[in-house]
Amino acid sequence: MKRGNYVKLLLAAVLLCGMFVMPAASAKVRAAEVIATVHGTVSSGTTSELLRLSTREGEMQIKLDSGTDTSGCKILLPGSKVSVSVSHGSDGYLHAVKLTGEVQTPSTTLDSSTTATVTGTIGDKSKDDVLCFKTQQGEMEIKLDPSTNLSGCSVLVADKTYTIVCVRGSDAYMHAVSISDGASSSGTGSADTNYTGISPAPSSPVGVSTSTVTGTVTGDTKENLLYLSTKSGDMQIVIDNNTDSRNGMVLTPGNKLSVSVYRGSDAYMHAATIFGTKDGSQASVDTSSVATVTGTVGSKSNENLLYLSTNYGEMELKLDSVSSVNNLKVLVSGKKVTVTCARGNDAYMHALTITGS
Repeated sequence: MKRGNYVKLLLAAVLLCGMFVMPAASAKVRAAEVIATVHGTVSSGTTSELLRLSTREGEMQIKLDSGTDTSGCKILLPGSKVSVSVSHGSDGYLHAVKLTGEVQTPSTTLDSSTTATVTGTIGDKSKDDVLCFKTQQGEMEIKLDPSTNLSGCSVLVADKTYTIVCVRGSDAYMHAVSISDGASSSGTGSADTNYTGISPAPSSPVGVSTSTVTGTVTGDTKENLLYLSTKSGDMQIVIDNNTDSRNGMVLTPGNKLSVSVYRGSDAYMHAATIFGTKDGSQASVDTSSVATVTGTVGSKSNENLLYLSTNYGEMELKLDSVSSVNNLKVLVSGKKVTVTCARGNDAYMHALTITGS
């Protein structure tokens, strides 16, 4: 073969290879080229790899990858409003080039003297400014602020594990100081709800300084966690073995309480003492004839009257003669209890002892 023909053949081969290489290279360039900016609201089902964005035209699915600039917005929780500049990807998806969120204005004073670290997953009830954070000990509500440091995480999405350093705010919420991906060895403390006896407890059961909050019990309240609606917002208050609940034992929705609280090392506020509203009357009770009934606490119950749902119907038991409470700390809706009771001269049955099941 002549040398000239050999050179021509070699050049043709190089050009042919270039035809296969150049489209891939140009596709890579086009993948980073912004073709539009879309505005919408984050929908449920969003993950750290795929953003589901609800827009006026419908729901869009936009891929998030290592090249996405999230410096302007890392909060991708349902309801969050974001703007996304997008490009075409070679995989047929739109890819996020840059995320931009709404600018928040701080309005709460934070107490940075005490911090706590908690680990858990973000619940799907979370909003753009309040995280419903699920830990092993229960669910916390943690607020996000413009100053929250999110450098330790990629984006915030539901059902993913994070570690949060938080402090108490003047609005009674815990506020996130920093959030990072993954788990930490620290977490919230557990609460011991066992309580036996109704004899007077020490005047300062926890031996620390407390403050008093007043509010109304909400329907999310559990035996170990009081949800209290106050003028400053909803509070979550742990009920533990140190709580004196003698004067505020019935935690059913709508009941008004005053609670002396203190900050625990687990980032929650804890109840030192609980005070409910009692009418102060007391009838004469005939204890010579005592009956025992078992049922569940009704939601209409209050500090004066226990509505007990039994197999035979609903009973109304007055609580002015209770002398002993065993195996429980508080009464919440649906709690199963066994009550010994006797007739009073006011025609009511009066509870004498209450035992939790």
